[in-house]
Amino acid sequence: MAEDFQEKTEQPTPKRLMEAREKGNIPKSTEVNSALVLLAGIGLVYWGGGMIYHKLSLLSKNIFNGGYLAPLQPVNLKSYLLDGLSLIGWPTFLLMVGIMVIGLTASISQVGFVFTLEPLIPKPEKINPLKGFKKILFSSRTVEELFKNLLKLVIVISIGYLALKSYLHQFPLLIDQSVGDIAHFMFKGAISITFKIALALVVIAGADYAFQRFEHLKNLRMTRQEVKEEHKQTEGDPKIKARIRSMQMEIARRRMMQEVPKADVVITNPTHYAVALKYEPGKMASPKVVAKGKNRIALKIKEIALANGVPVMEDPPLARALYEVVEIDQEVPEKFFKAVAEVLAYVYKIKKKNVM
Repeated sequence: MAEDFQEKTEQPTPKRLMEAREKGNIPKSTEVNSALVLLAGIGLVYWGGGMIYHKLSLLSKNIFNGGYLAPLQPVNLKSYLLDGLSLIGWPTFLLMVGIMVIGLTASISQVGFVFTLEPLIPKPEKINPLKGFKKILFSSRTVEELFKNLLKLVIVISIGYLALKSYLHQFPLLIDQSVGDIAHFMFKGAISITFKIALALVVIAGADYAFQRFEHLKNLRMTRQEVKEEHKQTEGDPKIKARIRSMQMEIARRRMMQEVPKADVVITNPTHYAVALKYEPGKMASPKVVAKGKNRIALKIKEIALANGVPVMEDPPLARALYEVVEIDQEVPEKFFKAVAEVLAYVYKIKKKNVM
């Protein structure tokens, strides 16, 4: 088909984006999840690590300083393990839950709540080994992922090396420090280095998400023909809509022409405009326009009026003004009362003479 060779230059429509979302095709960066989980984990460890360290210290003192009545022997190992879990289990559990919540929040912040089984439905093209092999080795996606991972590796190693280098001059000072002070120094250093790496990964994740979103929109681009076809499906075919409007106008015109024989007078321009007026005292506050038209339609109104004995009066200014201001089935405004009354008075006078 011709549309297969058209270039996809049009941005995806909201309908196409929604269909892709329903199929699970959503822009998402795994780097965002990894970076935020790492950053949140560092924060939680920094704020909650002290509690876990305190519990571990207490456990060690109880074991090695005789805090337990039972001697430290293999037969008592079970009780030691249970006591250890009771001391550090709850803080560790809270730490893990916090990291899981952060990871879930990171995913939802990118894609929202989406539930679809579409990606799980088996398709022949997905299980074709040859296509899968080509996709893994020769696709642009593979090259992009390789480049991204290499860039991450270089950045992480560089930042880690520079951060560690800034601590090297402090290592000789640890010789005279206690084990607790050394552990505290190592903990702070590890947190600081990991935090800097996490910040760098957050920057990479932001860039990766922007790139994934760009690629997503690029892959969903449409040809002009696809946009036209979708517009036809959602809004209707313009040709059919035009045909329906034409038919509606024709029906309204026929109905209007059926009212001309019932009019009291037709005021003309004489050839460009024609307005048919009807007045029923007691039922109408003022005369009503029952038909109007210009050019060909004006001539048709005049023809029907003459064929049915409806008086036709030439008054170009009044005919033009009524045509432009008053719609069909609307009563004449007050500013036209005098002019219309004079016309109707003349028409009634003629009819009265004809009757006599």
